[in-house]
Amino acid sequence: MNRTASNLGFKLMALIFKLRDLLRPRIDILKEAGIKPGYHVLDYGCGPGSYIIDTARLVGESGMVYALDIHPLAIQKVQNLASKKKLTNVTTIHSDCRTGLPDKSLDVVLLYDVFHDLGKPDDVLKEIHRVLRSNGILSFSDHHMKEEEIVSKVTKNGSFRLLRKGERTYSFSKGELLFFY
Repeated sequence: MNRTASNLGFKLMALIFKLRDLLRPRIDILKEAGIKPGYHVLDYGCGPGSYIIDTARLVGESGMVYALDIHPLAIQKVQNLASKKKLTNVTTIHSDCRTGLPDKSLDVVLLYDVFHDLGKPDDVLKEIHRVLRSNGILSFSDHHMKEEEIVSKVTKNGSFRLLRKGERTYSFSKGELLFFY
């Protein structure tokens, strides 16, 4: 896909998300993740930043929000949003997989409505497993997938196990089996 088409598609998606967010505030979904002040949270596939403001408020000044996306416009949009709202606890990461974050440095990873579109989902789960603390939570939602598919794909190698199913999200904890690095 050429860059112009990709940018147009991103802008259309951002507009649709704004409308969606008016009807269903993102804070209602974030509550299921159990984010607390001081937490370090990664929004993996952050898109135009629908979850960034609420997540930054939930973690507070002592916490940190990392917004990762492959699309340069997503990164730019989140940077502009953080600047406009004076969110000093938001950092962007431009990547298609690797976060560049230290091992076991995150309390929560948000993986919302992006898994179905990942080119290498197992690599992404491996990276998420690496950066999550031992008691960390993978908060997952993808309306393009059925429940059985979500649970089987995330838990298939034992690195994650279903902790609970919320109204809008699935919470996974780290399993005992690890990916082979």
